[in-house]
Amino acid sequence: MVMHYLKSLSFRDSISREKLPRQANRKCTFSSISAAKAVLMMMYSPCEYIAFHTRLILSEVLSLEGEEQLKHVLKDFQFIGSEVTSMPDKHQILISIMSLVCYCGLPQFYRNAVKHKGVKALLAFVRWWLLNEAHIEGVSTSSYVRDTANLRLCCTIDIVDWEGKETHLLLALWSLAELINCHEAEGRSIDIFAREKTYGIESFIHDIHDICARTSSSGLIWYSSYLLSLFGIYGFPSKLGKKVSSLFRVEDYGDMYLFLRDGEYISVHKVVLLVRCPSFLPPDETSNCFSGDQVINKIQKTKREVTLSAHVDEQAIFKVLDFVYSGCLNVGEELVRKVKVLAKHCSIQPLLHLLCRKRPKWGADVPSFDLTSALGPAGHDFSDVILEATLKEDTETSTNCCSFPRPHIHAHKAILMSSCNYFWALFQSGMQESRSQTLKIPVSWEALYKLVVWAYSGDVPRPLSGCLWDNMDIEKKMFELRPYIELCWLAEFWFIDDLGNECSQVVASFLDSPELSLKLIQFAVSFSQWEIVHITANRIASVYGNLRRSGALDVLDESLIELIRLASVRLSQEL
Repeated sequence: MVMHYLKSLSFRDSISREKLPRQANRKCTFSSISAAKAVLMMMYSPCEYIAFHTRLILSEVLSLEGEEQLKHVLKDFQFIGSEVTSMPDKHQILISIMSLVCYCGLPQFYRNAVKHKGVKALLAFVRWWLLNEAHIEGVSTSSYVRDTANLRLCCTIDIVDWEGKETHLLLALWSLAELINCHEAEGRSIDIFAREKTYGIESFIHDIHDICARTSSSGLIWYSSYLLSLFGIYGFPSKLGKKVSSLFRVEDYGDMYLFLRDGEYISVHKVVLLVRCPSFLPPDETSNCFSGDQVINKIQKTKREVTLSAHVDEQAIFKVLDFVYSGCLNVGEELVRKVKVLAKHCSIQPLLHLLCRKRPKWGADVPSFDLTSALGPAGHDFSDVILEATLKEDTETSTNCCSFPRPHIHAHKAILMSSCNYFWALFQSGMQESRSQTLKIPVSWEALYKLVVWAYSGDVPRPLSGCLWDNMDIEKKMFELRPYIELCWLAEFWFIDDLGNECSQVVASFLDSPELSLKLIQFAVSFSQWEIVHITANRIASVYGNLRRSGALDVLDESLIELIRLASVRLSQEL
C-alpha cells in the first residue's frame, strides 16, 4: 500500500515537472516515464485488488490539483494542426498521453477530460500521427523499465516489444477507447465525429484497419481492435483474412455443407475450419497418416453434409463464419448476445473477449490469421492438390506419415486460390493443369516452401539474423538468399507484386559484404532480376576501386562491371 502511494506521488510530480524548464525536465525524463508507466500498469492491472487501491490512492493524490493538471496535460496537444511534422518533445508528449490514460480510469476526471475536448484532442493526435509517421522517431517505454541484467543478447532471434516503437499511438488509442467506453457504460453515447467535416467515422475505421494490417506491435493491434469493438467491428483485421474471406459463401472447392433449420445450407471448407474453428467439424473428421497413393484417392471424396441444431440462430452462424474466414466481423447490438453464445460454444475466445468489450491484457499474444498449421499432418486429410518443386539437387523432405516419393507439399486449392490470383485463374481455367492432382512449380524446394508459407500466412519466412547470420560462411548465406531471388522471378511471372516486393526487400536487407553481393549479382542475372542487380551494384559502389584492383570483379561480365562502375561514379558525384 505504501508503494502504491509513493508511485502515485511520483506520478503527480511527473506531470508537474512539465512546468519546469526544458533542461531540468530532461534530467527527470527517466524517473517521470518510469513513474507514469508504473501507475498506469497498476491502475489497469488484471488484479482487482491492485487496480482498486491504486485508483483510490491516485484519486486522493489528485484531489486538490488534479483538474488543473488535466488541463495542462491537454495543452500539450496544441501543437497539432500546425505545420510541424514532428513532436516538439516526444518524451513530454509520451508522459502526457500516459497521464491522460490514467485520468480516464478515474470517474471524477474522465468526464472532465471529455468536457475539455480530450476526445477531440486524441482524435486529432491519431490523425496527425498517421499523416506524419514517416517523420516521427518512435519510442518504447520498455527501454525505461526493462531489467537488462538477465537478457541474453547473443544468438537470439529478434523479439519485438509488445508495445513496439509506436507507444504514443498505442496509448492514444487506449485513452480514446477508455473515454468512449466509460461514457457508454454510463448509458451516454458520445459522437466523437460531431462537427468533423473532413475526417468522419469511415475514414477513421479505415485508418484503424490499416494500423492492424501493417504493424508488428501486438499491443497496437490489440488496442486498435479494442477500439474498433466500440464501433461494432469485432476481430483482428489482416491482409490474409481479407483474401481468405473471398471464399466464404462461394461453393467452389467447398467440401462441407452446413444445413440450417430452414433447409438452406452454407458451403464451407474443412481446412479453414480445422485451423480457425475445429468445433464446426464433425467428431469423426480426424487426420490420418497415409501414403501418396491414398492422397490421390482422398482427393476424389465427396462433400460432407452436416445438419446444425435447430437452436442455432442463422444470423449468428453467418456472423461467426465471417470471423472464421476473415478474422473480423460487423455486428449490430441486437445480434451481439446471440453471437456471444455461439462464440462461447465454439470456444472462439478472442472473439468472445472483444464481444464482451474487455480491455486487452498487457502482454497478451494476438491471435494471428495464420493457416500454416494446415500444412502439417492434420491438414493432409483435407488436401486436394500436391505441389512439387522442380529440384536441382536432392532434398530430404519426407515425413513419417507420408510415403509420396518426391519432395512435395500437401496443399489446398481453396487457400491457394484466395492468396494468389495466379492459382485462382489456373484452377478456374478448365485446362489440364486445373484438374491435375499434382502441380509442378518451377522453383527449388526451399523457394516452394517459402511460397506456400506466404500463401498460408501472408508473410515470407525470413533468414536467421543477428550473430546467427554473421557466423555463416558465404555459401551458406547464398543458400539462404537464393530462394528469395527465385521467388522474385516467379512473382514477376505470376504477377504477384506484393510477394516480389517483400522478397526483394529481404535480399536488400541482408547484403552485408562485397563477396556476398558479387555472388548474388551472378545468381540474379541468371533469373533476369535486374532490379536486384541494380540494388546490389549500388550497395558495393563505394568499394568499386578496391574490388577492381583485387581482381574480385573478374568473375563478372564486362557489362556488369560497367554497371557497378557507373554506380560508383554516381555515388562520388552525390558526395
